[in-house]
Amino acid sequence: MFNVTFNDGSMLECSAPVSGEELLRARGLENEPVPVVAWHVDHLLRPLNWVIDDDVQVDWIDLSTPEGMAVYQSSLSFLLCIAARRVLNRSLRVNNSISEGLFWVMEAASGDPIVAEGEEISEEGVAALKSEMQRMIDADLPFTTEITPVDKARRWFNAHGRPGKAALLACAMSEQPVELSVCDGEKDMFYTPLVARTGYLRTFDLSRLAPGLVLRFPTTQSPKALPAFRPSEKLQKVFLDYAEWMRKFRILTMVQVWDEVTRDGGRELILMSEAQHAQQIAHIAEDFLSVPTRRVITIAGPSASGKTTTSHKLRIQLMVHGRRPIAVSLDDYFVDREKCPLDENGKQDFEALETIDLALFDRQMAQLLAGETVRLPKFDFFNGKSMPGPELKLEPEDVLIVEGLHALNDRIFGAIPRESRYGIFLSPLTGINLDKHTRTSTTDHRLLRRMLRDARSRGYSPERTLLRWPSVVRGGMKWIFPYQHNADAMFNSSLLYELPVMRVYAEGLLRSIDENSPVRGEAMRLLRLLRSVPVIDPDTVPSNSLLREFIGGSLIEI
Repeated sequence: MFNVTFNDGSMLECSAPVSGEELLRARGLENEPVPVVAWHVDHLLRPLNWVIDDDVQVDWIDLSTPEGMAVYQSSLSFLLCIAARRVLNRSLRVNNSISEGLFWVMEAASGDPIVAEGEEISEEGVAALKSEMQRMIDADLPFTTEITPVDKARRWFNAHGRPGKAALLACAMSEQPVELSVCDGEKDMFYTPLVARTGYLRTFDLSRLAPGLVLRFPTTQSPKALPAFRPSEKLQKVFLDYAEWMRKFRILTMVQVWDEVTRDGGRELILMSEAQHAQQIAHIAEDFLSVPTRRVITIAGPSASGKTTTSHKLRIQLMVHGRRPIAVSLDDYFVDREKCPLDENGKQDFEALETIDLALFDRQMAQLLAGETVRLPKFDFFNGKSMPGPELKLEPEDVLIVEGLHALNDRIFGAIPRESRYGIFLSPLTGINLDKHTRTSTTDHRLLRRMLRDARSRGYSPERTLLRWPSVVRGGMKWIFPYQHNADAMFNSSLLYELPVMRVYAEGLLRSIDENSPVRGEAMRLLRLLRSVPVIDPDTVPSNSLLREFIGGSLIEI
């Protein structure tokens, strides 16, 4: 006999080993409006076919949570890859996220995407893929886990035309056994568990978007149905341009990053990534200056996208052109922490627009553009208080750079005369893939960046950052991403080498989280991701790099 304790405090006595699916049925939760796709067993994320036989504490993971969405997306991606091999007799490669979906392209017949690009996927091909995926979903096939010695797993992937996966295992796994996900005789490896059966994946769609296709799925904001699909042509061009740059640089997956680190410690990778950033910023500066009436640049992006460093780097570029730019952070317009608005759960919502003293911002923007002197506010993050800041007066040739989460919000952006403003949206839009089927999500990149910055400069524990993160993601979906359309330019702030540098700091922070913490499972998921990442010495990171905003040691005043 053993007891199962649920997160609501209730308890169930069991007389035989039991799986998560069986417990769901016993509790009458198998048909919940928001589908349960996994569970925490003593705070560790497990698939629903995981069997328990001892006293444990459990809670359900549904599609309203980031962990639940990671499980669903990985499972659906596995299904798509199986369908592609069977229907098209070709492999697909995930390229980027787009409008609540994942953009996939067909690999070249040679299997080497660095040498050549693949063909476009036809409408008929997309329809055939969707039909095969639906067939497997209707068949309700099981997903199982196979614990395999790493050398045996490598042989399997090499024998089945997956040399990239085999190479990643050779780089990252040493002598450790690996967990392979298995479905209908096909195998793959992910850093998150999968759903128990294909029948859980009924909510999906495929649509063609040349030259590839988009795999759509629910989101934490729309867990019961597919959200509207509104792809941005401007954003997709950023994705495709960056993918082409990586292909020319011969870096597409983490295996090539391992190769670069082995060759020279990653130094050339760092220099190329920083040069690409500098090129982007120089182009944006020239575009802004092409219209003489523009005087204000607003830079928006989700948390940990690198707004502060980008605004200062843009300031330097404008100085090269003879302008005198002045950077102002919307964070300094935060209201005192006790005045912060509450979310639907009664907790402080630090992402809400009302965290900004809008009346003060409006008044000071009007005064500055009229040539008056104002005393800016300065927010003290340690004490949660607004303090008096420096005085500022704009001269005729000055450029005001305003950066913050809400800098493209209609309410903020609209407070500046149209002829005077220029909007920039930035985010680490494309992360380096672990392999051709497994993305390192940009959300995870931002989470790791924020965790490092919070621990270093804001006095927050990694547990506190992880606990807050779901609210941060919801805030971005509500307050930031809907206003991308106001941007005149998009800046991809990702760096090919950032995960190898952040691993040095992040592993220790993640391991410090207590095993009884409710975010222990999320910490373990991130640790599994980082296990596939090489290590780059942080001392090799340039002092003016955007990454220094998060790891410290920046030449730029942050």
